[in-house]
Amino acid sequence: MEAVCATGMAAKLRSQWDRDGGLGQNNNAIKFLGQDFESLRARCLHSRTLFEDESFPPQTSSLGFNELGPRSSKTQGVRWVRPTEICTRPAFILDGATRTDICQGTLGDCWLLAAIASLTLNENLLHRVVPHGQSFQSQYAGIFHFQIWQFGEWVDVVIDDRLPIKDGKLLFVHSAEGGEFWSALLEKAYAKLNGCYEALSGGSTSEGFEDFTGGVTEMYELRKAPSDLYSIISRAIERGSLMGCSIDITDTRDMEAVTFKKLVKGHAYSLTGVDEVVYRGNPTKLVRVRNPWGEMEWTGAWSDNSREWENVDRSVRARLHNRSEDGEFWMSFSDFLREFSRLEICNLTADALQASQVKKWSSTIYQSEWRRGSTAGGCRNFPATFWINPQFKVILHHPDQVGGKDCSFLVALMQKDRRRKRKEGKDMETIGFAVYEVPREYVGKSGVHLKRDFFLTNASSARSELFINLREVSTRCSLPAGEYIIVPSTFDPQKEADFVLRVFSEKPADSVELDDDVAANMPDEPELNESQIDSGFKSLFRQLAGADMEISVTELETILNRIIKKHKDLKTDGFGKEACRSMINLMDKDGSGKLGLTEFHVLWEKIKRYLTVFRQFDLDKSGTMSSYEMRMALESAGFKLNNHLFQLIILRYSEPDLCVDFDNFVTCLVRLETMFKTFQTLDTDADGVISLNFFQWISLTMFA
Repeated sequence: MEAVCATGMAAKLRSQWDRDGGLGQNNNAIKFLGQDFESLRARCLHSRTLFEDESFPPQTSSLGFNELGPRSSKTQGVRWVRPTEICTRPAFILDGATRTDICQGTLGDCWLLAAIASLTLNENLLHRVVPHGQSFQSQYAGIFHFQIWQFGEWVDVVIDDRLPIKDGKLLFVHSAEGGEFWSALLEKAYAKLNGCYEALSGGSTSEGFEDFTGGVTEMYELRKAPSDLYSIISRAIERGSLMGCSIDITDTRDMEAVTFKKLVKGHAYSLTGVDEVVYRGNPTKLVRVRNPWGEMEWTGAWSDNSREWENVDRSVRARLHNRSEDGEFWMSFSDFLREFSRLEICNLTADALQASQVKKWSSTIYQSEWRRGSTAGGCRNFPATFWINPQFKVILHHPDQVGGKDCSFLVALMQKDRRRKRKEGKDMETIGFAVYEVPREYVGKSGVHLKRDFFLTNASSARSELFINLREVSTRCSLPAGEYIIVPSTFDPQKEADFVLRVFSEKPADSVELDDDVAANMPDEPELNESQIDSGFKSLFRQLAGADMEISVTELETILNRIIKKHKDLKTDGFGKEACRSMINLMDKDGSGKLGLTEFHVLWEKIKRYLTVFRQFDLDKSGTMSSYEMRMALESAGFKLNNHLFQLIILRYSEPDLCVDFDNFVTCLVRLETMFKTFQTLDTDADGVISLNFFQWISLTMFA
């Protein structure tokens, strides 16, 4: 267990160092599963073989686990073939990537395809995802790669070009003409990233938008649309934002039901343009919408065959009007508001914008996690544990308007890797967040994790509109300049998930994770000589220590377990040899591996003090420490720990029910004290840094 924890921690630290060095940015993407496109392609070209991706094999497991699982009729007769076997002259991208290259197959991933279609409107964004220099002619080796944003980092995903077909047709996404394959290969890369094709079924267009841009999405309920929504859409198009829209379903029978005017309910469309025309002397606002099916278009006003086009200027008609059944159509803005339920706008972050584009967000991103027993506190409905959730501080300096008071900022909370976990029967957790004003005494400080009493007596200043089981919850807030705490949480306590918190502001703002500084305030130990020790204690010691007048690991184990049995209110499975060895390591001043009279006396007083703390913070008198009781008890004993260290302690010292019994409580405190004292001894100049060679490092860790 300790070795696993240590090596896992080392890997985590190394990973963080790499990210701090720039790994994970679009120009330095993380290689998914360690696969390097250039070296794999070079190897295939040298050996004159076509790449076969063993990490995403042409098998049912890559298709799915339920509806696309091995027993499903949908997967019977599926073959995996390369584009060179499907047509004589396959093209990767032919005459530029266009929206008609994306037609939906049998998979319910219209949300993803609507996002891919929007991507084709911005060549700069497209080629961040679909790198240049890939084709079926020059240097073809059956291998392609794509770059996809995942939870704050860009990931380079390598695939082979074997695609699933059934009855001679591509099973999933395909181009209208049939000979262009970039969209089908991108869908495959996205499926590989999420474990299988079926993991892509059902979702929100904003998810695809964000994974292709690293942007942040805002949602608008169109029945409550702001009065300036048309200008919001126009500005978003000017900024290169991606947009999706959909019609809510009222019950499951409505899914993909078609309205009287040929709009599909529960289906994701992309919004690809806006324009304003003069119709019968009146200015009329229009929006352009696309169905990723590549067919089935709106038949109302301003549709391809409607009469409205006859009453606009011929040059305007020539510019806008398109009669082909390509899934794309115009409709009036008023009809759009009436027919559609929701609009999603993905705002691009500064790194995705051209230098000439003025609108840039100031943004901060945090990677964090909710863990049972340490940081999974649930929402405000659970006041005993809400405070243990991770906490983040945002400092708003600049009001939006000169002379104004309020500052706008956007908080986006995203849970990680939930699609990939669908195979295990797990899905999205219900998530949200609350925002609190920082109490006056903590303004300007970051080394503080606010405790239960603060949240019991203070109301939130803002919060997410709702707790919901979506991948991401985002809310735009407007608050006076000042310092605020964001507390992200799952709805219920003890729900585990990794998450990313992003804070965006239109004006520069500072933010920082709010967490306790790691510190130890341990009481000074008395320098005793034997004459100061009570005669009764000496007599007891002689009785316990035997002829050598020193207490060994085995003797200490016997003593402690005999005493602990007398305390019926404490739950314990007894002190083991490792725990007793840790105690001797802490107290053994002469290096004998045993405890003399004065050393044992100091340890004895220490254990009595720990017992007092344990009983004081065992609030429910269960005989064990719950995770939040444990955190308060550690602080009372003199140890301030941040979330990360506290998670490690719960991982190591708690029982399966996440409670800490008395022997583990004592062992934990002894271990903490040993580590702090060891570091302080070696940190001779008290600068918080020590330097060890390998021999010193391994001597220290083996002994500890």
